[in-house]
Amino acid sequence: MDLSVIVPTFNEGPNVAELVRRTTDAMAGRVVEVIFVDDSTDDTPDVIRAVARTASIPVRLIHRNDPVGGLGGAVVEGIKAAASDRCVVMDGDLQHPPEVIADLYARAEQGDVDVVVASRYVAGGTSDGLANAVRTAVSRASTLLTKAMFPRKLHNCSDPMTGFFLVDRRALDIDTLQPRGFKILLEILARTQLRVAEVPFSFAARFAGESKASFSQGMRFLLQLTMLRFGRMSAFALVGGLGALANLAIMWALQMVGVQYIVAAVIASVVTIVANFLALEYLVFADMRAESGLMRHRFIKSFTFNGIEAIVRIPVIWVLVSQAHIQSVLAAALTLIAAFVVRFVFHALVVYAPKKSRVGKAVRAIEPLEDEVTA
Repeated sequence: MDLSVIVPTFNEGPNVAELVRRTTDAMAGRVVEVIFVDDSTDDTPDVIRAVARTASIPVRLIHRNDPVGGLGGAVVEGIKAAASDRCVVMDGDLQHPPEVIADLYARAEQGDVDVVVASRYVAGGTSDGLANAVRTAVSRASTLLTKAMFPRKLHNCSDPMTGFFLVDRRALDIDTLQPRGFKILLEILARTQLRVAEVPFSFAARFAGESKASFSQGMRFLLQLTMLRFGRMSAFALVGGLGALANLAIMWALQMVGVQYIVAAVIASVVTIVANFLALEYLVFADMRAESGLMRHRFIKSFTFNGIEAIVRIPVIWVLVSQAHIQSVLAAALTLIAAFVVRFVFHALVVYAPKKSRVGKAVRAIEPLEDEVTA
């Protein structure tokens, strides 16, 4: 097998036949397979099976009923299942033209690189397929931010945000990857110092279907970037910081309409405790949920801890306001900062502690956390 083409899909049925046809034509004379790693909720798996029966190249389907890790997790699963060590990753919407696969493969055959990136931002490439000027600006800004945070590892890559690239599986330690978003190339390049080359491509308009870009995807990207650069504690801090700002804003708004500051602090705390738990559940600790029991049990532990923490913290606010004469919102901010480390350790080691093989896995979980807490 010369090449495995890995295509993560989510409700992309109308694009499947055209993608396989154009891939077959682009790689004529080579032994190629296409692996669809599918998280769809529609008839896309049936479409893939139908195309596979008539295709002239092997077409395989991995359908995930319980997807883990989002698009990045799908890519990692495809890389593990690939018959070739050389794997091309591309989207299923045909905004990544299959004809460019031949260019990626030809560059990889020179044997001096581990990753070949299809870039929109080198000479000959364009991003015209982005929906509008806003998405173009967001894409450019995200790329600049990412390169600024990883100046050494990304210095040879003009488009680390692309989802279209070829990677030699032998250069990766796949088990170290922690996919939690849709920017899997960033995950690969940030975790390993790899030799990178680029080929230009023109980002095309969608062949069919709707874009999956959304505000929540943007938030996942920011958390992915934060965790790659600074670790889980920093992502926890980002969520906690946003929660603290929300807490203070709610408290201030309630006081503006005449609510007494202690009552306002209680209401603000309850609202942000629930919101923060959901953010931790689906963003920061998403990769630990599967082994940490039922969601309602995690919520009870988290809410109970945060409730006790609030019961302790709110009287401290009263002392700071009434005895130390500190302004109430500033007093609340000081107590939130003081509670941060304890809250992180409790959630990492208690709320999301593994339930299966608790002792061995807990030890493995604690070791990196000790380093982060110490830092």
